[in-house]
Amino acid sequence: MAEPPTLRVVILCGTSPRHLYVANRLCRAAEVQAIVQETGGEWNARKVLRALRPDRLWQKAWRWLRDRRRYRGDQEARFFFGESPPRLEHPELARAVPHVNHPDTLALVDRLQPDLIMVFGTSLIRGDLLGRGRLGMVNLHGGLSPEYRGADCTFWALYNGEPEKVGCTIHYIDAGIDTGGLIAHVSPEVRPGDDELTLFWRAVRDSAEVYAQLVDRLARGDRLGRVQPGRGRLYQVKDRGWRHERRLERILAGGLPAIPGPRIVWFEAGT
Repeated sequence: MAEPPTLRVVILCGTSPRHLYVANRLCRAAEVQAIVQETGGEWNARKVLRALRPDRLWQKAWRWLRDRRRYRGDQEARFFFGESPPRLEHPELARAVPHVNHPDTLALVDRLQPDLIMVFGTSLIRGDLLGRGRLGMVNLHGGLSPEYRGADCTFWALYNGEPEKVGCTIHYIDAGIDTGGLIAHVSPEVRPGDDELTLFWRAVRDSAEVYAQLVDRLARGDRLGRVQPGRGRLYQVKDRGWRHERRLERILAGGLPAIPGPRIVWFEAGT
């Protein structure tokens, strides 16, 4: 009996435990050629001057303080890896770049010629990297597009009183922000005592399984991808302030409704 087909894949991701978890799951589903990790370590004069603007400094300081409070200790690592240290199962595949659009990324992709490029947790992909991959480039986004695009989508779904709309989208990447053709929506179970991060991490963990299933479906020739019905709202980092944080704290103190999950919707091409 012939071996089932698989795809040659390049992964573009970050370095946090959730990114390592998703990369590991994809390595078990595909012939992964490289894992390109964005480290955010490159600065130039233009970037420094932009970062020193008073409005930018305040935004970055607030984000840093807020995230120190949110990501206390090793909560994320424990959620995805239990008592084991977070690590890549295939560290020999890892390549570090300061940002995803670095020339080294493009050169690597052009040399490897992957069937598919799978993205999770990088900055916005621009320029010549767009359009690479025989079957294209897909992304795991932490919100249900098109209603929830951009940053902190789990937070905004809860803030807006829509816990049923917490989830992730797998979609093709185009030149917009989370606007490419829809492949799948993945919504996690919601429990009354959940908080923002627990729901976000659960959505990512559930989505990792669907992301891996996508490799198999595309290898079999399944046609997936539906044009998004509109653009929804694009949430930005700067939209989230102290008063929003306080309001969500009050909402969560009252408990969330129990919603079963995971709930998965695939978007077939032409439907």
